[in-house]
Amino acid sequence: MSTGTTGTADPAELPPDTGAAAARLREQRGWYFYDFACSVYSTSVLTVFLGPYLTSIAKAAAGPDGFVHPLGIPVRAGSLFAYAVSASVVVAVVLMPIVGAAADRTGRKKPLLAAAAYVGAAATTGMFFLDGHRYLLGAFLLIVANASISVSMVLYNSYLPQIAEPEERDAVSSRGWAFGYTSGALVLVLNLVLYTGHDSFGLSESDAVRVCLASAGVWWGAFTLIPLRRLRDRRVPPDGEGAVGSGWRQLMATLRDMRRHPLTLSFLLAYLVYNDGVQTVISQASVYGSEELGLDQTTLITAVLLVQVLAVAGALGMGRLARVYGAKRTILASLVIWTLILVAAYFLPADAPVFFYVLAAAIGLVLGGSQALSRSLFSHLVPRGKEAEYFSAYEMSDRGLSWLGPLVFGVAYQLTGSYREAIISLVLFFVLGSVLLARVPVRRAVAAAGNPVPDRI
Repeated sequence: MSTGTTGTADPAELPPDTGAAAARLREQRGWYFYDFACSVYSTSVLTVFLGPYLTSIAKAAAGPDGFVHPLGIPVRAGSLFAYAVSASVVVAVVLMPIVGAAADRTGRKKPLLAAAAYVGAAATTGMFFLDGHRYLLGAFLLIVANASISVSMVLYNSYLPQIAEPEERDAVSSRGWAFGYTSGALVLVLNLVLYTGHDSFGLSESDAVRVCLASAGVWWGAFTLIPLRRLRDRRVPPDGEGAVGSGWRQLMATLRDMRRHPLTLSFLLAYLVYNDGVQTVISQASVYGSEELGLDQTTLITAVLLVQVLAVAGALGMGRLARVYGAKRTILASLVIWTLILVAAYFLPADAPVFFYVLAAAIGLVLGGSQALSRSLFSHLVPRGKEAEYFSAYEMSDRGLSWLGPLVFGVAYQLTGSYREAIISLVLFFVLGSVLLARVPVRRAVAAAGNPVPDRI
């Protein structure tokens, strides 16, 4: 007696590519959510609330001369936030190659990602307890949180070559950035509602800031659960050597290995230059707006929110452009727009918030796309099996070496006394970065790394 079909396919009978594609899509969707989880730290904590608040705590604790004395070292209260950020970069630079080597040697990226994410989320949540004269606690939590997010991004970025086929990576990377900017904008809106209406919630202004800071940590920790459930580790054969203990030896080996891939190094150099310009524009825009253009805090915060919202559309739109014109050409076009933004900023009239909003909109449209496509382009240049190590070098270029732009900006202001001269000095980074990127033969670089060359790159 024959039996009929039930209409339900046996998984064993499915084409192999179907199951692999479904598993890959599941991981990609989980991967997007780490950007969704941690971006609120960068937006609400680092960009908007923590700097002014920590500075006010330090000033309250300072003596008549305006100095605090952490560990007996005299520090001007207004410099504490900048020094803490610098210290966090040093800690991150020490940890990133060790963690990257450990991830590649053991294949256990997910536990390391969980550890970095939850240490950072816990430190951010702990910022709720910053009040009175607790500037040392604030500096310590900032160092821990900022170093943790840098380490976690090494691991997060290193998943990209494993969860996306070469032709998918521009789109996948762009969606990740879009998820991050979406969450950053959403939480910033909620925080601004709480901050501006703190009286109606029965909170003081200080209490509202502390709630906003802590809520970013809670958000970070809660949404990290999604990628931890969906991402999977790729096991590698043990080599019998302690991964963490060999981290710096592995870093030296990675640097020697990168010498065998000079085109990958050429891209990293170009990225270091133009990304330093991007990061400096973002970090100094509020200073330029308040000191040179005379804009109030509400205008500046609203402009940050506008950047977050439009960066989502920008990341997705530039991802589509990359599918047509290639990632390299699209990045080069974005660098031209960055240059025009700086020229426009130089001529921007004071006390004209509408023009500042137009500039913020332009920044938002190119910010996410230039960063997302740079990440996906680099993923093609990484030899297989060395993703975390190479992305640790990429992350160090992104975060660990981002002091050059602020230094140029500061020296230009010191020599000229004009923030307009300081902002236009950053054109150098975009022009030089464009020249260096244009000289990288990316198709040959992908082939030299042993990876398949996409039709469009």
